[in-house]
Amino acid sequence: MYKIGENIHIISPSVKNAIAERDGGFFVNLARAQKEAGANCLDLNIGPQKKSGPEIVDWLVDVMQEAVPGMTLSFDTTNLAAIETGLKKVGSNAFINSASAEEERLEKVPPLASEYGAKLIALCMEKSGIPVSADARIGIAMEKLIPRAMELGIPMENLYFDPLALTVSGCQEYVPQSIETVRMLKMLMDPPPMTTIGLSNVSNAVPNEMRPLLDRVYLVMLLAVGIDSAILNPLDMKLKETINIIENRDDSSAVGILYLKLFDAIAAGEELEPDQVDMSDPGQVKIWKTVQVLMNKVIYTDSYLRL
Repeated sequence: MYKIGENIHIISPSVKNAIAERDGGFFVNLARAQKEAGANCLDLNIGPQKKSGPEIVDWLVDVMQEAVPGMTLSFDTTNLAAIETGLKKVGSNAFINSASAEEERLEKVPPLASEYGAKLIALCMEKSGIPVSADARIGIAMEKLIPRAMELGIPMENLYFDPLALTVSGCQEYVPQSIETVRMLKMLMDPPPMTTIGLSNVSNAVPNEMRPLLDRVYLVMLLAVGIDSAILNPLDMKLKETINIIENRDDSSAVGILYLKLFDAIAAGEELEPDQVDMSDPGQVKIWKTVQVLMNKVIYTDSYLRL
């Protein structure tokens, strides 16, 4: 699986301060740490930065090229001038994160991907917001995002569809629909389109100590339907271990055995059953309960996942 490192994100106070202070050493260390942990690409989320965006990206790309020469970069901002500043420096070795089917974004963002040969993350949403159903998200992809890419000559292998993960805390009904959107995208086209997702969105607004397991279990379910990449935290070693379990069919641990059962069930369009879980094993029980929340079978509460 292609891993896009999420750790350079303006929402982090340390990242925000390092940008404000132009602390290149901070970003050199963070970029190298993500690459060493297995990231294939680094997402540079600088926020809107309406006035200083181009200057920030210009500086930050220089820092990245010193820290991790040749590494693919993802420009994650609503400031189109900032995105183009980055593309002028790295050309096709980049992602644009992102374009939705909202008229203004659809008009202005894909042409940059076409001009510079960059990959484009396309969100399955429009101005009215994110549809609940997988069918509606597929409709946006097929009726708006793909035609626009074809109009501009963007190769399908450069178009990465993001079905959009929303948090179990408040948007729980959306969570399984993202999985089904990926499944349907992979079935509808030949060759199947590329897909990606902002993984940690599923655990937003959840207590910090509970977030990693939600992310890990959700990724197993997404891998089962063919997700190609994810924007994730490559420094999460347990997440890295989980990916290894799936990719290498590693059943040497109780947790690994259950993850593989979950993977196989979701891949077959089925559900993990209680009799597949060793209810005497606390690790397996935690995974089971997490699956129930992610599948919208049990209403999310902090207390349910803690017990």
